Amino acid sequence: MQSELRENRFKQALAGGVRQVGFWLTLASPNATEVVAGAGFDWLLIDMEHAANEVPTVVEHLRAAITGGAAEPVVRVPWNEPVVVKRLLDCGARSLMFPYIQNADDARRAVASTRYPPKGIRGFSGVSRATNFGRVRDYVGRCEEEICVIAQIESPGALAAVPEIAAVPGIDGVFIGPNDLAANLGFVGRAGAPEVRAEIDKGLALIRASGKPAGLLNFSESDALAQFQAGFTFIAVGSDTGVLARNAEKLARFFQG
Repeated sequence: MQSELRENRFKQALAGGVRQVGFWLTLASPNATEVVAGAGFDWLLIDMEHAANEVPTVVEHLRAAITGGAAEPVVRVPWNEPVVVKRLLDCGARSLMFPYIQNADDARRAVASTRYPPKGIRGFSGVSRATNFGRVRDYVGRCEEEICVIAQIESPGALAAVPEIAAVPGIDGVFIGPNDLAANLGFVGRAGAPEVRAEIDKGLALIRASGKPAGLLNFSESDALAQFQAGFTFIAVGSDTGVLARNAEKLARFFQG
């Protein structure tokens, strides 16, 4: 019977600058999550923004992740909206990525939705899955230590505001969304364009100067390795949909010629 909060080793690793290799989950399949959780990744991204995941499905992903292995499930919320955040936290999510953070005010709202009053606006529920249904006695006193808040930046304006965003207390990492950044720069569907790469490099420099860990998504193995070496701390290096689609195509080509 769980009577104490589990340590968030992903949050601790980010704070210590330890490289964290991630994997993106968009199939809305807890079975896929369970399979991947035991593959050796450090964190898994459960996507609610661009996938068919709702709160009940996320609960099943969380169960599957714990059963499958030690990878930390990170939930990307559909928007910076406190009601869905409250529900996810009560259901046991503790590492959250907030999309389209544009400035320090957005970052403060994100953090506030994960904190109880007087530090924030999170509503209180005493018997929730997060507390193991009331069995974790120190949840209220310690939950803030284990909740990880990641701000995702996806526009030139957000890149310029990185120093202010990263300085908001409670922001544990800053993640560059390369695809929407490309779109906002006028290069939709071309995240590898030189102009986009240059902006990512600028963002990395700003995040590192702020003292916060920098994150990214890049499904090219060689590119992701180079970006780890350049200073990114956490990178999602693949996805369930991508692995299934590309390897299915490869297998079909082998037999079909």
